[in-house]
Amino acid sequence: MQNLSGKVAVITGGASGMGRAFADRFAAAGMRIAIADIEEPVLDQAVDELKAAGADVIGVRCDVSDHGSMQDFGAAVREAFGAVHVLCLNAGVASGGTIAEQSVKSWNWVLGVNLFGIVHGLDVFLPGLIEQDDGHVVMTASIAGHTSFAGLGPYNASKHATVTIAETLSVELEEIESNVGVSCLCPGFVATNIFAADRNRPESLQDVSKEPVSDEDQLAHEALIEWMAANALQPAAVADMVHDAVTSGTFWIFTDEDHLLQIAERHERIRNLQNPNAKHIRDDFFE
Repeated sequence: MQNLSGKVAVITGGASGMGRAFADRFAAAGMRIAIADIEEPVLDQAVDELKAAGADVIGVRCDVSDHGSMQDFGAAVREAFGAVHVLCLNAGVASGGTIAEQSVKSWNWVLGVNLFGIVHGLDVFLPGLIEQDDGHVVMTASIAGHTSFAGLGPYNASKHATVTIAETLSVELEEIESNVGVSCLCPGFVATNIFAADRNRPESLQDVSKEPVSDEDQLAHEALIEWMAANALQPAAVADMVHDAVTSGTFWIFTDEDHLLQIAERHERIRNLQNPNAKHIRDDFFE
């Protein structure tokens, strides 16, 4: 898709972080924008700012983990703009703690947003892309979709699933000679609010039995946020990569070449039938 002007971009998780940067970048390319987000005040602010910058945009509050909510979003997009051309399935959350510590509610929350948010988005929007034989799908995975970081079990699982869904869809579209492209975005650390995602966790999935956060853990969390602010990649830089991947038809989008070494090391351990070494992977990730 080399010419994006006048076409429509749909972005889930589009009110902040990478999703908002995608909206800004595609609007700058002349696209009409439809953003979905569960956080309504931030969504309204994003729409107002995009309109002030000259974008043709709608914003719809949407819980991507709920199929009916995604269907309502799709109906709103079709009513406002008709056809969709670029679909960014980007909404994501994270829950920390070991697998032994994770509750079923935490698994349901993370997989509901990160995995079923993609399933629901594809169900609502993919048939139209295939029928018009024009468009591009961007799925936000993670470097965690190629590695296995300790303390992020549900998140890792959701991102591994995203990677294989993207790969499978790409192959299936190629087999039917479709002109619909696919990209799999695998960022490392990006300056977003994902580690504060609990602010949008539904009450029904709150883990009330969870131990209160210790002072030590709180300090570690704050240190991570400070580290990200100082060292993480800015969302606008990722948005440029996504724009370029859509216009060039590139599948893999990695934001940091250093992570490719981690992936290669993991694959080497698999080939040699070596046990996983999560500590080594995690230490490399935080260097």
